Amino acid sequence: MPKPLSLAFDPIARADELWQQRWGAVPSMAAITSVMRAHQILLSEVDAVLKPYGLTFARYEALVLLTFSKAGELPMSKIGERLMVHPTSVTNTVDRLVKARLVDKRPNPNDGRGTLASITPKGREVCDAATRDLMAMDFGLGAYDAEECAEIFALLRPLRVAAGDFKDD
Repeated sequence: MPKPLSLAFDPIARADELWQQRWGAVPSMAAITSVMRAHQILLSEVDAVLKPYGLTFARYEALVLLTFSKAGELPMSKIGERLMVHPTSVTNTVDRLVKARLVDKRPNPNDGRGTLASITPKGREVCDAATRDLMAMDFGLGAYDAEECAEIFALLRPLRVAAGDFKDD
């Protein structure tokens, strides 16, 4: 997909000026608009890298999570908890990974109603290859150095704490 032509001005800064004229200064409007645009940009760039592997970012995250687990498998409920997504989303994500033979599912012997998802050898290979490609393009954040990436992480942390993602130390 070709990149759109660059504008001669920053449309978010222009919207902020117009917003101020009409409703007064609300710095959070320009901030949220910038965050949402950054999300669009990053998702597009990351998806372009993951598409050849048949992955979306959600599926990639699930594979990475499984590679981080000691036995290469986790209960579906734990995957949802760690990825902070609804159980239906976990089922959809894992089912697509199963269809691609990157993950297997089986009943959880420790929980009669639960299901375990385990990464397959092919899943590990795909995860490793996709990770190399994502790291090579700095996960789309090549415009920032390591210190700036740490600043972004730190700036967004209070938002995640306020949303209840985790308890801050």
